[in-house]
Amino acid sequence: LLLLKASNSLSLSLQAKMSRPLQARRLEGIDKNIWVEFVKLASTYSTVNLGQGFPDFPPPDFLKEAFMKALSRENHMLHQYTRAFGHPPLVKILAQFFGKLLGQDLDPMTNVMVTVGAYQALFCCFQAFVDEGDEVIIIEPFFDCYESMVKMAGGTPVFVPLKLKAPKDGKLMSSADWQLDPAELASKFSKQTKAIVLNSPNNPLGKVFSRGEMELIADLCVKHDVLCFSDEVYEWLVYDGKEHIRIASLQGMWDRTVTIGSAGKTFSATGWKVGWTLGPNHLLKHLHTVHQNSVYHCATVAQEAVAQGFQRELELYGKPDSYFIQLPKLLQQKRDWLVQSLDAVGMKPIVPEGTYFLVADISEFKSDVPDVPNSDEPYDSRFAKWMVKNKGLAAIPLSAFYCGAHKNNYSHFIRFCFAKEEATLKAANDVLQKWKREKTSP
Repeated sequence: LLLLKASNSLSLSLQAKMSRPLQARRLEGIDKNIWVEFVKLASTYSTVNLGQGFPDFPPPDFLKEAFMKALSRENHMLHQYTRAFGHPPLVKILAQFFGKLLGQDLDPMTNVMVTVGAYQALFCCFQAFVDEGDEVIIIEPFFDCYESMVKMAGGTPVFVPLKLKAPKDGKLMSSADWQLDPAELASKFSKQTKAIVLNSPNNPLGKVFSRGEMELIADLCVKHDVLCFSDEVYEWLVYDGKEHIRIASLQGMWDRTVTIGSAGKTFSATGWKVGWTLGPNHLLKHLHTVHQNSVYHCATVAQEAVAQGFQRELELYGKPDSYFIQLPKLLQQKRDWLVQSLDAVGMKPIVPEGTYFLVADISEFKSDVPDVPNSDEPYDSRFAKWMVKNKGLAAIPLSAFYCGAHKNNYSHFIRFCFAKEEATLKAANDVLQKWKREKTSP
């Protein structure tokens, strides 16, 4: 009897403690994450993973050597805390390197901040500048964390989709065929607009925004006194002679832009999680406040190695031996190989101008995965899940990069990552060729 009373008492006590909602309101509706779901699927079923965006080839030798030297040097302070807002050698070389590209005399202590990858840089931007009631314009398709981070900060995301203008004469689509509608974009700016998020080169499409598109965005930002968070993590991964335009270098934009970069994408070392922000002191000082009250500090040894990598690239800038010239040449070859492979089996590729990614139209494969009427899940999501489970090939549905209201408008595309070893891409081609034979056999 005493045990029963004790058990009932404990049960009532737990009920009393658990009766109110536990999670903060800012977490409501953002608990699901496409990467958690599809990474788990890929690890369970896939033999070929072209889903998540990371290279399966190593960083360059000079970067690995810099990391090893940093670890083995007698300077034991590289194993300890460094400056909270960025290791001094790293912020100095970043200021020197990007100052020339942006046409600014950058102060490494006030115009540069190092973050735990570009992901934390984005988080700092939204937390530092977005308040309840603020609107943030997001260009679709977009990297999925933009929407969640706006909502966590209490803001309201406002979406403007790129419009597909299909090419004529049976040519392959290009990421350049996805274009902003100037009038629609202008209509999204209001008194409540606090910022616009720009991602060029764009993940997932691989679109490199033209100078004209950049100037359109810049003019609207200046006109409406709006900030720009410019996610430029793929800045060196631009193909076919395209030019990456840094919006902070355009007239009127330096004072209102936070530029975000990533050593992970720059040096093919995504697991190092070294990112940075560049901008005027009157903006970055607020990022400092978020940074010092969240992660506070980034890994010292990784920052030291990245600093050495940038020192090398500054000395080789524009020369054939520069990694920033060699890497896009290598990736363009991989892109072209995957384009040919997909085109040969009837998955219509959209040729990207930049990034790691290639989006393909799966309309010709709909007979393999019949549609489900009145389903809440977009078709491309079900297709991608079926493909990884039944074909062992992992990719990401394009609908994951759209807001809820627009997901079904673009649900016949999937995204592949081509930043992979030749053997990985060959294995993907083997899967696709076998699939084609199965489709065409009587």
